[in-house]
Amino acid sequence: MNIKSQKDFFSGLMFLVVGGAFAWGATSYSVGTGARMGPGYFPLLLGVLLAILGGITMFYSLVIETPDGDKVGGFAWRPIGYILGANLVFGIMLGGLPSIKLPSMGLIAAIYALTLIASKAGTEFKLRDVLLLATILAVGSYLAFIVLLKLQMPVWPTFIAG
Repeated sequence: MNIKSQKDFFSGLMFLVVGGAFAWGATSYSVGTGARMGPGYFPLLLGVLLAILGGITMFYSLVIETPDGDKVGGFAWRPIGYILGANLVFGIMLGGLPSIKLPSMGLIAAIYALTLIASKAGTEFKLRDVLLLATILAVGSYLAFIVLLKLQMPVWPTFIAG
């Protein structure tokens, strides 16, 4: 077996393993039928489809020739740190930390912080574009979660909204 594209092979392997794990985990729930779906139906179907996609990707990595073998590069620690940090800051800002008396900053400020921090994970950073994206995400999130779904969560910082 000669791997012709390492990137495709390992991404296909990842899809195959994650999809298989989801499908296997979903079997502990009631699957039901197509007409009467149980709680395990969608995760099982999604896991199987993801595993099939991974298998197809792995197959193509063994068949289709690439010029340099598409070598897998080093591990990207910086982007992972920014993405994980952005999600951590989002959670803390949205809910606050009562143990140290840090109040909630609300949905809007949390989305702006998430977008600004996560955008540093990329190679290019344009503040105008990032602020535009954050504004679109904040408005969309407000409309989806507060207006349409009527979820009860702080929108503005507690020291402003009361």
